[in-house]
Amino acid sequence: MVAVDLRQPIRPAAALLRWSRAVVDPPLRAAVASLPASTGRLVEYHFGWRDATGRPVHEYGGKAVRPLLALLAAQAVGAEAEAAVRVAVAVELVHNFSLVHDDIMDGDRTRRHRPTLWSVHGVGPAILAGDAMLTLAYQAIATDVRGTMLLSATIQRLLDGQTADVAFEQRGDVTLRDCATMAESKTAALLAASAELGALAGGGSAAACERLSRFGSLVGLAFQFVDDLLGIWGDPAVTGKPVRSDLHSGKKTLPVVAALGSGEPAAARLADLYREGGLSDADAERAATLIEECGARIWCQTRVDDLFDQALRELSAVGATARVEQELRTTARLLTRRDR
Repeated sequence: MVAVDLRQPIRPAAALLRWSRAVVDPPLRAAVASLPASTGRLVEYHFGWRDATGRPVHEYGGKAVRPLLALLAAQAVGAEAEAAVRVAVAVELVHNFSLVHDDIMDGDRTRRHRPTLWSVHGVGPAILAGDAMLTLAYQAIATDVRGTMLLSATIQRLLDGQTADVAFEQRGDVTLRDCATMAESKTAALLAASAELGALAGGGSAAACERLSRFGSLVGLAFQFVDDLLGIWGDPAVTGKPVRSDLHSGKKTLPVVAALGSGEPAAARLADLYREGGLSDADAERAATLIEECGARIWCQTRVDDLFDQALRELSAVGATARVEQELRTTARLLTRRDR
């Protein structure tokens, strides 16, 4: 049990997210403003700063969870959060670069309760806007050699994971280990890097940086399990995506692969649906029922809890103050308890 440091209030999740956005938003906007106007307007639309006609709006599209991890990780190793602002901006840009490209590859027309960038402005411009965000991420930490190397390796892992995710749609032999490895690269790697980059920027020891990296990785894998559950059973009002979007697109997500490999009678019927491809609304609803009958929904929820507990053990070994440790726990809970 973590002792509470009464000298400083422990912020709840909503306050932490507001703080992260407030810290990251000004330098992020400044970075985007450095882009050529034609590309910058597209990036601003993706972030929710402009509407589809190009008029400015006062919104922020993302939660800024990855920047929050970076800022808190710097504090966890004894530095001020400001030490990690540049890496916080970098990981937010990389994350959004990946979202823009993912939406194109998956054909998703809705993101954050509004039309996706490519569906409004076209595939080509959206690809270029994603590329522009990636260049800004490198510029944000260009003077940090270790950070740049870590970010580069992380992006390579992210791309490898996305490649595997796309390939799974054409494969009939995807194993649960394959799926978990893909998730560790596509999703967990950037969350791990967010925490490690923050700790590095804060001057953390090698041991502390490694612990925080593992914490981020475990939380990231749990996050993917939750995200995949929401892709089937999530409320569109919460997720910002159509109901059962992953099933309609035939994605081999963790619950689907767990169900297909369960050996339950329902698994064969689920495999038949997936072989037909192009699931209708009725087929997607049937598939969701079959996945649940295979026990995959409960298994995934149990796996989330196990990963969360492992992550907290890594965090406890870092030696952060009680307040910062509790706020990192709150952040981990935010990522792994969405709409459950």
